[in-house]
Amino acid sequence: MRADAQKNYSHLLAVARGIVTDRGTEVSMRDIARRADVGLATLLRHFPTREALFEALMRTDLDALTQMAGELEATAAPAEALLSWFTEWLAFAQAHKGAVTLMAEAHTNPGSALYASCAAVHLASAHLLAQAQAAGVARHDMTGDDLFGLMSALGWLVDLPSFAPRAEHLSQIIASAILTPGAGAEMR
Repeated sequence: MRADAQKNYSHLLAVARGIVTDRGTEVSMRDIARRADVGLATLLRHFPTREALFEALMRTDLDALTQMAGELEATAAPAEALLSWFTEWLAFAQAHKGAVTLMAEAHTNPGSALYASCAAVHLASAHLLAQAQAAGVARHDMTGDDLFGLMSALGWLVDLPSFAPRAEHLSQIIASAILTPGAGAEMR
């Protein structure tokens, strides 16, 4: 990428990150272009779809989240790894208002720009769940899809102002539903 194109790309991402942080993922591409002081065509040249823009905005955090799952799987007890992962996922969801809805929509659509990142998060979740199930500390009637669905539902729910203050309590309830009795369902 040419230096001026890279500068424009970085500027667009910085502006988009700011406006999305303030207003969530419902912000229009036109508003982002206007705030960046560029034409819509310039924005679309760099990010042809909303999903492409949001994938670029979240890629680093999603990659870090996926890497963390691998580290937890290798270093923590299965119940602790799953709960720590769940806590980190919730922090991600709270930091990226509206992103969970986009991810839930993209996670079964290979044509989506968000698909690869969603698939990696889904796979990481499934591995941690399988490890906990093998250790006998998580329900055996759950699948990775079930866990991703519960994580997505909680992420969506805490996006709503009326439920955001109850995020930790709701996490505790879900954790106690995932882990078997006595497995240590205390969230950090």
